[in-house]
Amino acid sequence: MKAQAADVVADMTAPLSLSVLDLIPVRLGQTTGQALAASRELVRAADRLGFTRYWVAEHHNMPAVASTEPAVELMHLGQGTSRIRLGSGGVMLPNHAPLAVAERFALLTAVFGDRIDMGIGRAPGTDPYTSAAMRGHLGEARVVDAQGAPLDPVEQFPQHIVDILALLSPSGASIPVRGGEHVLHASPRVDEAAQVWLLGSSGYSAQLSAALGLPYVFANHFMGNGTEAAIRLYRESFTPTEHGSEPRTFVTVNAAVGETAEEAWELVQPFVYQMGALRIGPKLEPQRLVGEDVASVMTEGHRRIGESMWDTWAVGTAAEVAERLRSIAAHFEVDEIMIQPIAGARPDDPIDSVPARVRTVEALSREFDLERA
Repeated sequence: MKAQAADVVADMTAPLSLSVLDLIPVRLGQTTGQALAASRELVRAADRLGFTRYWVAEHHNMPAVASTEPAVELMHLGQGTSRIRLGSGGVMLPNHAPLAVAERFALLTAVFGDRIDMGIGRAPGTDPYTSAAMRGHLGEARVVDAQGAPLDPVEQFPQHIVDILALLSPSGASIPVRGGEHVLHASPRVDEAAQVWLLGSSGYSAQLSAALGLPYVFANHFMGNGTEAAIRLYRESFTPTEHGSEPRTFVTVNAAVGETAEEAWELVQPFVYQMGALRIGPKLEPQRLVGEDVASVMTEGHRRIGESMWDTWAVGTAAEVAERLRSIAAHFEVDEIMIQPIAGARPDDPIDSVPARVRTVEALSREFDLERA
């Protein structure tokens, strides 16, 4: 176990909101349907316990991750919730047409009302080959402009964000047609559109968010070394627009709570191994189980990868994790932390449940008195 780095001394008395990020992990022996059932248990617990948001990610061709289509998943996972905000963390926009994204989230808003967040990123969320397939580039297929020149959806990212904002607005998006214009709206039309957030792991999205007046989140849970610089750039560059009058941001943190610190670190070993496997192999597989199952495959290389990331995590007892989260919030001057509960499953856990992840949100709800807040 590695001691976490000392934090900057700052005020930790301000109220703190907590949210949940979920990749819908799939463990050994579990089907995608069972993983979704487990995540439904998690979001309902977070809703009941006073968490602010529940976001799902977009990843493709990863056996350990079931979260591939946030809007579809939220339509299922949001059923039975009543107050938590539901969102994407995030939709990888280069994989999709802006109108398709706008309409999916308009539909979510029609069902769940004004508690929908549309978090958008420009990364592929997968390997280059799967990314090409997502964009219709298998074989000889290519996305081209009117002159037949290839188009790169990543380069079009800023314009596609602007298009989505227009499609969701009351005035709609104007398309030039034979000297006139055609006005296009995302349907169904809703009174209150989803709240658009930009996500990123570099200064690019921080600057774009600031220029458009949008809220912004840096991927601190896996790129912690750049968080401070990105948030500072966003705040210093922010320009008020009709989309926002002042900067809004929060911090994402990998977290796990155990009865003891030793148990908490044992619970995160499957995640440690998974992070190592993403970088050094073997090919990613469903998440290993806590105990002998993950210990039998863990190498020193996998452990070193995890060790390089531990300083940005919050792992320990409920009191230790709460103190760590308050310190992170104070350091970055935010009033919200979005945790990714990374506690793994034991061999005897129910196949359609996530007891350790649910215990993490239950324990932190008590520590922060979220239900009363």
